[in-house]
Amino acid sequence: MDKIFLNGTIRTMDPSVPKAQAVAVKNGLIIRIGKDEEILRLQTSDTQLIDLKGRLLLPGFNDSHIHLLSYGYSLEKVNVGKARSIDDLIAEGRNFLKEHPDTRWMQGRGWNNEDWDDKKYPTRYDLDRISTEIPISFVRTCAHVIVVNSKALEIMGIGKDPRQVEGGKIDIDRHGEPLGIFQEEARQIVYDAVPSLTECDIRRMIRNGARKLLECGITSVQSDDLEAVAASEYQKVLDVYFKMAEERSLPVRVYQQCLLPPLTRLREFFALGYHWGQGNDLFRIGPLKLLGDGSLGGRTAYMAEPYADDPSTRGIRIFSQEELDELIAFAHDRDMPCAVHCIGDGQLYMAFDAIEKAMLRNPKPDMRHSLVHCQITDAPLLKKFRDLKVIAHIQPIFLNTDIAIVEARVGKEKARTSYNWRTMADTGVLYACGSDAPVEHFDVMKNIYCAVTRKTLAGDPPEGWYPEQRLTVEQAVRGFTINGAYASGEETLKGSIVPGKYADFVLLERDIFAIAPREIKEVDVLMTVLGGEIVYEK
Repeated sequence: MDKIFLNGTIRTMDPSVPKAQAVAVKNGLIIRIGKDEEILRLQTSDTQLIDLKGRLLLPGFNDSHIHLLSYGYSLEKVNVGKARSIDDLIAEGRNFLKEHPDTRWMQGRGWNNEDWDDKKYPTRYDLDRISTEIPISFVRTCAHVIVVNSKALEIMGIGKDPRQVEGGKIDIDRHGEPLGIFQEEARQIVYDAVPSLTECDIRRMIRNGARKLLECGITSVQSDDLEAVAASEYQKVLDVYFKMAEERSLPVRVYQQCLLPPLTRLREFFALGYHWGQGNDLFRIGPLKLLGDGSLGGRTAYMAEPYADDPSTRGIRIFSQEELDELIAFAHDRDMPCAVHCIGDGQLYMAFDAIEKAMLRNPKPDMRHSLVHCQITDAPLLKKFRDLKVIAHIQPIFLNTDIAIVEARVGKEKARTSYNWRTMADTGVLYACGSDAPVEHFDVMKNIYCAVTRKTLAGDPPEGWYPEQRLTVEQAVRGFTINGAYASGEETLKGSIVPGKYADFVLLERDIFAIAPREIKEVDVLMTVLGGEIVYEK
């Protein structure tokens, strides 16, 4: 036996054997679980014993929706998430430029105008106060809006009365001059202009981002990484992942949510020989990812009715119903599940409609289509998840910022049926939890805290926001373990501490099942184990 982890409080997430004290590991797999004395009988002369000192051991966490490459990329950009005004934004950019005078294209991420007294978006003229000599692009926290300076507009060839992009928007002033604000599909113009990442860049960013994940006990992610590069360069990202997985240099297990529209690109993907499930235990091709609408903060999430605080808009839908039907049917027919970004209820109805059409026309058991975010819902939509067996990828940490805006955006009646995670869990909807990092942080303890308290990280509101929708700690942990494994079709390989599965574990400082919910967000990860190897230890 290679290792025995003993003297622990082990929650297996397996209902048939929910608790244990010790677990034996060999060749990266769980061999047996049980009481200390029975597992110690498997000890040999070269077995390493790891004393858990009574602490809580759980299956390694699985973040079911993240942008790993973008997160690693963000570590090398200007952090504008701390800005509380446009002046702060400018100061952050100027400071970065002083420290990095050789910057060729300044990129930043994280600004949130909802945190500012003046809620308006920054414009090209604001960023020109940082520099007019180098191009600058700053991405909003939701990643659905980018603001650039005049130099970037010049490089991109965007002048007066620019041609608008279907499914997107280039903001202009009353004279037709571009304001430097690119929304939804128009963002691709910016991404295409930014200098390309090299293979070395991609490796470094994946590696650096993944190491941070391990510090939070995350051993598996379902990651949308193709949005981090120009659409035509998706093969470069996939090739790097395949190489890292083959070399065993990938620090975490990655299931790739493949952003591949339009249909011509998806056809090319299959023609090149890619297919769902391709890869090994460290990296696998996952579902077709489709970005259906925008964000609630930016009022670009596509709503069934106009926004309560701006009746002039219902948001932006990226695809027509016909386009969405065609993309989902094409992937479905080739045994590739689909994961559709849907924040507004209007987009959810469109996605369900497309999925149901594909399933009725070509029935396939266990396809595990999913919807990502699924924030604004009503009672019929919640029922559709269960009836169509569609997985809901939810992000509990979103409550930290969204509580302040939901009712204003959609009204109290619709807010009451939104973010309804307990209803999902209690009615048999399969939900998997994630963070959408770098939109929000992937700290699982903070995510679980938001799920079980329905409060912001500051503790507001004191009684919780629609507290009847709180998840139990058990339900929240399932969302980050076995449910996440099910969402990627890997529930027989990971997600619970069961003989035969990967020896992926996380050791917590305190037992989150036994402490007050308000304390969960402060609990530290002490150890992360991947394939039986200790890959992080505090």
